[in-house]
Amino acid sequence: MLISKRLAALAMAAALGGCATVTRGTTEQIIINSEPAGAEAKSSIGHACTATPCTWEVSRKSEFVVSFSKSGYDDMQVPVSTRIAGAGVAGFAGNVIIGGVVGMGVDAATGSTLEHYPNPVLANLVRTRKAVSHGRDRRRQSTKPEIVAKPEDEMPQS
Repeated sequence: MLISKRLAALAMAAALGGCATVTRGTTEQIIINSEPAGAEAKSSIGHACTATPCTWEVSRKSEFVVSFSKSGYDDMQVPVSTRIAGAGVAGFAGNVIIGGVVGMGVDAATGSTLEHYPNPVLANLVRTRKAVSHGRDRRRQSTKPEIVAKPEDEMPQS
């Protein structure tokens, strides 16, 4: 009788945990980098680092935007999406053997079958262009030759 209770408890525990959730977890490490390095990075879901490169632990279900800023460079945003991972599909399929319908539901609810892309997130920052004046610079010399009148005594006589 004791053995059958243990087997029933083990079967219940296996059914409650999804395979992908158990093997892959519900979070993923996202590498944040920029070229040049040293940019400040912030995500639309509250993560931040003062200088790239850095790594964030993010829920597998979360899609977000990473905003990069660095003095002397244009700001840049990179969207990060989710997609079904090959390993996630294998874990999800393992529910047919072990986790059953409950395990499939757990995997779907936790997002454990998903992965983020791009990962690593890389921003190729562009140098800021200096503002160009659209008006003429009055101090600038004309490219046209300047005509200078000579005094009459220096002018050739005809």
